[in-house]
Amino acid sequence: MIYLDHAAATPVADKVLKAMEPYFGELFFNPSAAYLPAKEVSANYEKAKGVIAHGVGAKASDLVITAGATEANNLAFTAITDGVLYLETEHVSVRRVAEQYDGQAIKVLPNGVIDLEDLKNKITDGVQMISVSLANNELGTIQPLAEIAAIIREVKIDRMKRGIKTQLLLHSDASQALNLLDINVARLGVDLLTLNAAKVYGPKGVGALYVSHDASLSPLTVGGGQERGLRSGTENVPGVIGFAKAMELAKKHLNGNRKKYTNWRKILLAELKNYELINKKHSLDNFVVVSFQGLDAERLIFALEEKGVYVATGAACAASKGEKSHVLKAIGLDDAQIAGSLRITFGETNDETQIHEAAKIINELTMRERARING
Repeated sequence: MIYLDHAAATPVADKVLKAMEPYFGELFFNPSAAYLPAKEVSANYEKAKGVIAHGVGAKASDLVITAGATEANNLAFTAITDGVLYLETEHVSVRRVAEQYDGQAIKVLPNGVIDLEDLKNKITDGVQMISVSLANNELGTIQPLAEIAAIIREVKIDRMKRGIKTQLLLHSDASQALNLLDINVARLGVDLLTLNAAKVYGPKGVGALYVSHDASLSPLTVGGGQERGLRSGTENVPGVIGFAKAMELAKKHLNGNRKKYTNWRKILLAELKNYELINKKHSLDNFVVVSFQGLDAERLIFALEEKGVYVATGAACAASKGEKSHVLKAIGLDDAQIAGSLRITFGETNDETQIHEAAKIINELTMRERARING
């Protein structure tokens, strides 16, 4: 198997699984219990939260643990009552909840980067939140969050001068970026940051939301008051322990991975034939998005699967419903380009030999498809 869809899911790393295992067995205790073994588990849980938080330049008390990025994104929006701007290429978990808060989309440029002038024009006095992912889940496009934060600071100063007390928060979903960018909440200037263990070789069903002191949230679920009362329910101790180990590994191998993926990207693009490169610049190093115009990408992915090569046509949640990519539409691609587009994302299951082999197989199958179409 040559798995090239790491943007959709990553396997749990061996060291992550090993770190989690004791908490499924001998260390099974509920952290809220009063006896000593439970208190030790609680201490380990808080220590793990600290490791996750430190990975983005924050403190454990700044994090709310969630059941994944979708819940974290939804929780972030409880900081406002209405008035939100969101990037038109955002993940569906941001788009859908933003629409419930009178959300308005910010345009992107043809390269997928935010149109800062459109952002400026749309920040009215009623806007309470701006949501822009750090790196897009279909293109890998990296957004200039520090520049967006600078614009927000200027708006806040102007509002203060005019006596307008409406808050203005910056939220970002960093799920795709955690394994490939050195993330620091202060440098980014974010008030709310979504994290996801499942994209960084940690367990699925575990996420976190960084919350600055300027943001006041309301719980989506109530009960025992865990996670500062913002996310009640018995803590997912194995998941958080695993997330912490995954964060450690991501930080340790960050530079090496980026160098490796950059090299693989060059190899793949040099060996592929008759394609159009979609994400040319400002992209995560492990993302390659190409279009084979005139071909049907869905037919291609099934043909590739038969050869043991796994790629995607876009976001997994959209592809499973047979929907066309709103991201590719937003950057101006026509129907033929969208229909022929593949998202290829490298990861730790790959090696250089697989990249060469994948390029060979993709070339063979695209040539076969063109021959079939041409009779």
